Amino acid sequence: MTADAETNPHAQSATNAMRQDPALLGAAGRTLFAFASLPGVMFGLKDAADGRYLAASESMAAFYGRSIDQVIGHSDTELLDPTLGAAMRAADQTALAHGRQLSSEHRFDWREAKHDWEVLRLVTELGGRRVLACLWRDLSSQRHREAQLQAAIEQIEQHQLATQQLRREFGEQLMRDSATGLATRANFEDQFRREVDLSTREHREFAMVLIEIDDDSERVAALGERAQDQVLEAMGRLLRGNTRAMDASCRLQVRRFGVLLSGVGLATAHSRMEGLRRQCATQIVVLDGEDLGFSVSMGVASFPHTAHTQADLMAACEAALGEARRRGGNTVALASIRFDPVAS
Repeated sequence: MTADAETNPHAQSATNAMRQDPALLGAAGRTLFAFASLPGVMFGLKDAADGRYLAASESMAAFYGRSIDQVIGHSDTELLDPTLGAAMRAADQTALAHGRQLSSEHRFDWREAKHDWEVLRLVTELGGRRVLACLWRDLSSQRHREAQLQAAIEQIEQHQLATQQLRREFGEQLMRDSATGLATRANFEDQFRREVDLSTREHREFAMVLIEIDDDSERVAALGERAQDQVLEAMGRLLRGNTRAMDASCRLQVRRFGVLLSGVGLATAHSRMEGLRRQCATQIVVLDGEDLGFSVSMGVASFPHTAHTQADLMAACEAALGEARRRGGNTVALASIRFDPVAS
């Protein structure tokens, strides 16, 4: 406190009392004074009756943009703008009403800067006068660190999500044929086993189809690999468009495809595949201005009507596909239905 401050009538008695016996503020008050010298901390002592400052730290005066003697004898409503000053006075009154130590946070704009403060208010006696000791701790750096930490956490979370997405996409790529976008053979065989198990447990049927692209036309053969890739891409698109989410379709070999139709019998499978065959035969696939026509042969079998095991079902499809190719291609052939002998 400056010598000029001692001439202020509002501060004279409080200042003299503290000099004569610093213990008048008590242990808590002395602790507040000790903390007032720390960086980012301000201290003020107010008259409880009118809220005028009896003492202030240099940091408090600097915050107001005044000298200490210009702060002492004035209230927050005089030193701050009216709205902010009234808010500070209301917080003081709350602490006085409690009659004990009270902590609160204040966020406001002052002198073209944003401030975050934690204010500890302590009601005590000094020289027979009821006073309010206020310790202000600047939270701006803490809030800045918290914001940086939150931003870092969000970046880590975004990175984790992006990594998970890449892993999912990479996993899906491993399970998809690049030329057609269909499932790989390994994925198809897993689904095949599941369908057999499910049908065996629940006594339900499903159909399997083997599809093979017929021999290339002269135009496709002349245009070479690029034309064949166009045909494969078109075949994959047609299969995806003609199967449900519960079905499965994959590229088994270079020109051969497999389809599993869940919960579908032989007649329904034949009808659906006949529709797909017609789409393939009329599909327009263009490369370098050339229309690449293609057709397919299909062999259809069902479980358990044409086969009772996974291996038998695959063999039945192979036989039906062979029959379709013997008919000249562009055909859907059905596997023969097995009739088990009736026990006498």
